[in-house]
Amino acid sequence: MDLLRFTTAGSVDDGKSTLIGRLLYDSKSIFEDQLEAIEESSRKKGDENVNLALLTDGLKAEREQGITIDVAYRYFATPKRKFIIADTPGHIQYTRNMVTGASTANLAIILIDARKGVIEQTKRHSFIANLLRIQHVVVAVNKMDLVDYSQEVYDGIIQDYKAFASRLDNIVDITPIPISALNGDNIVDKSTNMDWFEGSSLLYHLENVYVGGDENHIQARFPVQWVIRPQSEKFHDFRGFAGRVAGGVFKPGDDVTIMPSGFSTKVKKVYQDETELTEAYAPQSVTITLEDEIDMSRGDMLVKANNPPRQGQDIDAMICWFSNTNLNLRGKFIIRHTTKETKAIVQEISYKVDINTLRKEEDTSNFSLNEIGRISLRTASPLFYDSYNKNRQTGSFILIDPGTNETVAAGMIL
Repeated sequence: MDLLRFTTAGSVDDGKSTLIGRLLYDSKSIFEDQLEAIEESSRKKGDENVNLALLTDGLKAEREQGITIDVAYRYFATPKRKFIIADTPGHIQYTRNMVTGASTANLAIILIDARKGVIEQTKRHSFIANLLRIQHVVVAVNKMDLVDYSQEVYDGIIQDYKAFASRLDNIVDITPIPISALNGDNIVDKSTNMDWFEGSSLLYHLENVYVGGDENHIQARFPVQWVIRPQSEKFHDFRGFAGRVAGGVFKPGDDVTIMPSGFSTKVKKVYQDETELTEAYAPQSVTITLEDEIDMSRGDMLVKANNPPRQGQDIDAMICWFSNTNLNLRGKFIIRHTTKETKAIVQEISYKVDINTLRKEEDTSNFSLNEIGRISLRTASPLFYDSYNKNRQTGSFILIDPGTNETVAAGMIL
């Protein structure tokens, strides 16, 4: 079975955690003791119904306030597919948490309250999904029960959303679904209250949406994580290079080039554990052996010469700032890109983006917590990279404060 990673986003009280709780509950993915625990918590809080949001809201502050603060990951599976859900907060002060949770997602569920329609938070979350190159978006118009399951209300909201989304460039697949997370309408089973809706239920769409084309299977990239030398009797002369394929396909006999040395050789064999494979492709974790004894270590990259990555020390990127300490011009950091780590300095702060209006604020000299914008970096040694639009693995990085070891920013190379 393949794996779908998806994230939820929406304004406060739009029902993100309730939606995930309903999805887990109706798909029979909750253990009995979990259900008993949330029933007990619901009784103590005085809730009229079982509060399914408690399945994902794990922090005490979240349960007391009825909001999502941290990113909660949940795992479940159906006979068709495995799923990893990232339940992310909707508050503007937790933008960095949403960016973190959505950074590996294939699909985003953007919730809209049917009573409120498209609001600033909806646009902000859509902008972040677009920035992170999430190509598949489900627009879930929630709380349809509170507007008497009105088709007219739903159609108006979808029309407004599509008018805004036309300004975004990475979202290619928008699927609108009217739902009621509280009552389970169109979550797992089709709703009888909205027989005017001809589309599928949310779970059916999640099981069948095609995301295989999202990976870059053209440009071959293999960042080396570890050199394997077992020094055992069984694998006496074995020397393999372990890592995760970040793009393209590698097969025995392929001509490859090692960056930064530029030496060329051929792939001898490809292993997953001790099983020999005929090919390896993103996002598999494998070990590759080479025909020639060439020195290679962590931070190097195996590529194909006919389509190499860009190489350079001057990097233009969009970043989301994570730290309470401001980013200033000439700030010095450690940059981690694929498996490579080096020093970097901020050369230029180009602009910040007002993520509610999408306007660029060019007159700026620093970034504060949760702000998003464009900067230029100079690295101490060259990086081998692609633009984030072409490859999310080789186009992304994090910045680390060398004094505190705090991750202060996530970046997407332009």
